[in-house]
Amino acid sequence: MKMRVFISKIIGICLLLLSCNPNENVYHKIPSLVTADIQAGIEQHIEKMSKLGDGFFKLNFENKELNLKLVKVHTEYLANLGPNEHFACVDLASTDGFVYDVDFFLEGEPGKMNVTETTIHKTNGQPLYLWEQKDDKTWHRVSSENAPSELLGVINEKDSFEFYYKATLPVIDEPAKMWIPLPISDQHQTVTIKNIESPVEPIILEEADRGNKIFFLNLLPEHSEKIIEISYNVDRLEKNVYEDNEKNSTRFLQPSQLVPHNESFIKIAQDVVKGKLGSLAKARALYDHTIEHMKYIKYGEGWGKGDAVYACDSRTGNCTDFHSYFIALAHAVDIPARFAIGASIPSERNEGGIGGYHCWAEFYSDGMWWPIDISEADKCSALSTYYFGHHPANRIEFSRGRDLIVEPSPESGPINFLAYPILEIGGIKAKAKVKFSFKRILIKKSDKLVSI
Repeated sequence: MKMRVFISKIIGICLLLLSCNPNENVYHKIPSLVTADIQAGIEQHIEKMSKLGDGFFKLNFENKELNLKLVKVHTEYLANLGPNEHFACVDLASTDGFVYDVDFFLEGEPGKMNVTETTIHKTNGQPLYLWEQKDDKTWHRVSSENAPSELLGVINEKDSFEFYYKATLPVIDEPAKMWIPLPISDQHQTVTIKNIESPVEPIILEEADRGNKIFFLNLLPEHSEKIIEISYNVDRLEKNVYEDNEKNSTRFLQPSQLVPHNESFIKIAQDVVKGKLGSLAKARALYDHTIEHMKYIKYGEGWGKGDAVYACDSRTGNCTDFHSYFIALAHAVDIPARFAIGASIPSERNEGGIGGYHCWAEFYSDGMWWPIDISEADKCSALSTYYFGHHPANRIEFSRGRDLIVEPSPESGPINFLAYPILEIGGIKAKAKVKFSFKRILIKKSDKLVSI
């Protein structure tokens, strides 16, 4: 308790004396440890405070009181800070649709935890501050302004890591089928399967149109609640603008089920690109328009499907919705564009959990493919120029394209996109619990460990 009081006093002193240089803040030791006790503690706190707040978790921010509901506890960031000291990161949504990433510090033993500090970390994915780890493994807050690229999610040139894809099956009461993405090697990533743990031997399917590979599993009731875990070694290069090897870009003007051609997209796109000369200038105008048009909000129903119409109407969504909207607009003015999905590997730490999938896009101009990441650019305006023509090295691509067709195919039809497993039990869609994690491969250089 005395240590927490001491730390709190240091925070206050730092804020008062170092307000012109917020990069000098208090250290927090945050080992990579996830516990159900911390999750239970923060959920109990939010539930208790919500009962006192007429059903809402109330929090003051920018001179107003927010009415918040719990969306998600980030289990990959739960951590022990020391004896009876803990950290939790939680997504809470307000009644106006905004989503706030809130950091909580807790004290106490399991079942008896008390929250000692509550701070809003991000609004709609945009960070107000960042966490940086020092050589002694302690962490401290730094300003998001002028932060190094690694703290903003970007590793340049190359990255190497082990990637772990884990799916826990639900109860299976009749024969089931499962489709899992199998990342492939290309000019930007080299992927090697390190190990597969599965209750049945997977079959590798070929998806011809986009060149994807997919693990296919026939499952039975005796496989209920079994774990499927696949580990990979990945060497990934930063993706810059690159030459088109297919020489058939026009096929990337075709609509998909959730990215249709319609008059609304044509009108919006034509208005946005009016007066712009050339496909590159037009694409940049559509990129900027998407950032201005949409907010990164994962709340309510409809988001996360990559539904361009939903994105256009709601003006909210996640990475799938941002890029589907952009692709629909690009197609509307005859700019080929394509979709890919995988996972973004944290740049500010070297191992641990990953929050979920991430997706991105590319468009074609003058014989070159331009990689873009609009949702990440929206989160951090300082990187909006970088993400127009670059994808950082710290990511893995699972699959490409939409409406994927394989044989055998799901009863539900073509696969919208493939990141999380597609599971059907008796022909009915079901969900497996999914967890991604990683460990960066390090080398020793000048007596210091660095990523390669």
